[in-house]
Amino acid sequence: MNDYLRAALAHARLQPLDLAARLGVDPKTVSRWLHGRIPYPRHRAAVADCLQVDEIDLWPEATDVHQVISHEVRGIYPHRWAVPNAAWRALLAGATREIDILTYSGLFLAEDAGLMSLIAERGRAGVQLRILLGDPDSPEVAARGVDEGIGADIMAARVRNALTLFSPLQKIPSAEIRLHRTVLYNSIYRADDDLYVNTHAYGTKAPDAPVIRLHHAIPNGTTATYLTSLERTWRTARPIRSTS
Repeated sequence: MNDYLRAALAHARLQPLDLAARLGVDPKTVSRWLHGRIPYPRHRAAVADCLQVDEIDLWPEATDVHQVISHEVRGIYPHRWAVPNAAWRALLAGATREIDILTYSGLFLAEDAGLMSLIAERGRAGVQLRILLGDPDSPEVAARGVDEGIGADIMAARVRNALTLFSPLQKIPSAEIRLHRTVLYNSIYRADDDLYVNTHAYGTKAPDAPVIRLHHAIPNGTTATYLTSLERTWRTARPIRSTS
């Protein structure tokens, strides 16, 4: 199933029959696309134009030069809020070994019951879950709140709210939550070899900052740099013990 295409159709308030009519193709063709078949390049471009999205958002697995920026950089979203919910679901659902979340609060994930349920389901299936949140009492969290223009107290409150919502994951044997005191230049959301890197910019809230979609393809490439940062932060972070 192509959840990206299905979500884009829903966002555009179009039915598969509407898309078929606009492109002048058989409705069965659109049905095959929705069930996973990759269209010809001319049709991919036409669908993307019709739905006002990028081709790579609909068919990230396509391998021609128009679809893949490099072996590692698979796409760039101008803002975190522009990443479709279906893309977050696909990232997390594809994890078979590990899911890592490195951020200050990650409240947008913690407040999404569907995504939290998916993370928990992957954990119960044996996927290692590592959640790294900022220490709400740290000067680093306070500084980030000031940087974003929301204030130190509000940022600390967001972290505490997220920690409360993430805490039930600790009932899963493969899950662990830690608090870090690190200046983050990026938030990292990782599922196996795929990463979404939400860049941080001074004076810009995280939802408004760009997201880079990466795939770990070569040992010493771009993705390896972010994975090294993640591991170093994990080693120095303070574990939160489950109260259950």
